[in-house]
Amino acid sequence: MKRVHILQHVPFETPGCILNWALDMGYPVTYTHFYAEEPLPDINEIDWLVVMGGPMSVNDEKIYPWLSGEKRFIESAISSGKVVIGICLGAQLIAEVMGSRIKTNGLKEIGWHRIFRADEMPLSGLLNIIPDGIDVFHWHGETFDIPGGAVHGFSSDCCRNQDFLYRDRVMGLQFHMEVTPHLLHEMINNCRGELIPSEYVQEEDCILSGMKYIRDNNSVMYSLLDKLDEVELP
Repeated sequence: MKRVHILQHVPFETPGCILNWALDMGYPVTYTHFYAEEPLPDINEIDWLVVMGGPMSVNDEKIYPWLSGEKRFIESAISSGKVVIGICLGAQLIAEVMGSRIKTNGLKEIGWHRIFRADEMPLSGLLNIIPDGIDVFHWHGETFDIPGGAVHGFSSDCCRNQDFLYRDRVMGLQFHMEVTPHLLHEMINNCRGELIPSEYVQEEDCILSGMKYIRDNNSVMYSLLDKLDEVELP
């Protein structure tokens, strides 16, 4: 039985369908809600670490002092061989603790945009579960360099580095395949001020019309989790 721990930065960015998968598997799920000043667990009490998104930056330690402890915890989870999954901000946090630079993307990417397989993507492996050209949900203004030793799989027209995989057990996704209808509405309701239409920022109605993609996105997310579930833990 895998013990899943979730790091959540704001109330409205929940694990979405990742939680549904864990509960269906019968795996116990625990949380650290940083916005509620909850403590981190002992690293030996978890098997999987899921790091969620949020509107803050990995560089905002002066505003959110808990980021320093969170980064140390993520680094410990990676070094001890846990399965680690990062979504959006979570992926950026993982990338930073692995030595990569987090920087402004230049253009914000908000809404449903397609991702495409990068030329350097291996022809087999976990990331091949994600279909080439799938429409996925984005909400970010920063991006990461691919960590050393990690595999890069996908790019979009707006943002080159959309994901990475390290040692088949540490996965960072810049996009939100975990999104559910409720989660989508919550993100819009809490961050509506960012929806200033531009080349890669969609209007609210356009985003909501993309709910037709959620079922396929969740199905791919479940397949990724199923594959990670095969990883042997130390």
